[in-house]
Amino acid sequence: MKKFLLILSFSMGIYASAQEELKKDSVVVDTVKYWSVLGKNSLMINQAAFSNWAGGGANNVGWLAGVNYNITYEKDNDLWENIIALDYGQNDTKGLGVRKTQDVINISTNYGRKFSKSWYFSLGAGLQSQFAAGYEDGNNPAAKKISNFMAPGYLNLGMGITYRPNDNLTVTLRPTNARWTFVLDKELQFAGSYGLKSDGDTSLLQFGFLGTALYKVKLMENVHITNTASVFSNYLDHPERLVLAYGAAVNFKVNKFISSNITLDLLYDHNQVQKTQLKQTLGIGFAYMLNNGVKRSDRKDSQWWIKK
Repeated sequence: MKKFLLILSFSMGIYASAQEELKKDSVVVDTVKYWSVLGKNSLMINQAAFSNWAGGGANNVGWLAGVNYNITYEKDNDLWENIIALDYGQNDTKGLGVRKTQDVINISTNYGRKFSKSWYFSLGAGLQSQFAAGYEDGNNPAAKKISNFMAPGYLNLGMGITYRPNDNLTVTLRPTNARWTFVLDKELQFAGSYGLKSDGDTSLLQFGFLGTALYKVKLMENVHITNTASVFSNYLDHPERLVLAYGAAVNFKVNKFISSNITLDLLYDHNQVQKTQLKQTLGIGFAYMLNNGVKRSDRKDSQWWIKK
C-alpha cells in the first residue's frame, strides 16, 4: 500500500508539472498596444567664433528646442491620431542681439472609423500659432511688430474621409471645414491684417475645403524625410485664393542621442503676405526618441483582430 501511494504521489507530481509547462507554452502573450506613443525631444546648438579673422564675421550662438509627439489609439475599426509639434529657437549675434529663428505651435487630432480597407470616415481639429512676437526687420524688437501668440492663430474643425494604408502615409480630405483666424494682439487688430474685416476684430471665420497629407520616406539607413502638405479653399469668399503649405524635415541620425535636422517650409496665404513665404533651418545636437512599443498595424504576424 505504501509503495502504491508513493508511486501515485510521484505520478501526480509529474502530471502537475507537465500541465504547468503546457500552460506556459500554450499562453500567447500579445505585446501589441492599442495606444502607441512615438516622440522626439531635441536640443540643437550652433555656434561660431572669430578673432582677427581677415574674412570677417560676427560671434554668434544659437539654439533650437523641439518636442514632437505622435500619440495614436488603434483598435478594430477605430483610429484616433494626435500630433503635437512644438519648436522654438533663438540666435544671439554680437552687435545684433537676440533674434528668433524658429517658432511653431502645431497641435492636431483626428478620429476615424474604418468603412473600407485603409479608408475612414473622420472628424478632426487642428491649432496652429507661435509662442512669441515676430517683427518686420528680422525679428528685431525695435522694428514693427507683425505677429504674436495667437496673432495669428488658426483653428480648423471639420469632417471628411482619411486614407491611411500604413504609418508612412496619411491623406485627409474634408469638404466641410470651418477655419477660424484669431488675432488676439490689440496692436494687430486693424482691417486687412490677416483678413480681418474691421478694426478691432479679433477673429475671422471661413468655411471651405481642407486637404492635408503626410508622407514619410526612408532615404537610406538613419536618414529619413517627413513631408507634409495642406491646401484650403474658402467657399464663402474668393475660393480661388488657395492657402497652400508644404513642409519637409530631413533627419540624419548619428547615434542614439545625436542627430542633425534640416527643415524647409513654404507657405502662400493671400491674407498674410501676397508672396510665397520661405523658411529653412539646419541644426545638429541632442535628440531623445521615445517609442512605447509595437502598434497593432505594425504586427504582420498577428492581425486576427482586423478580421473580426
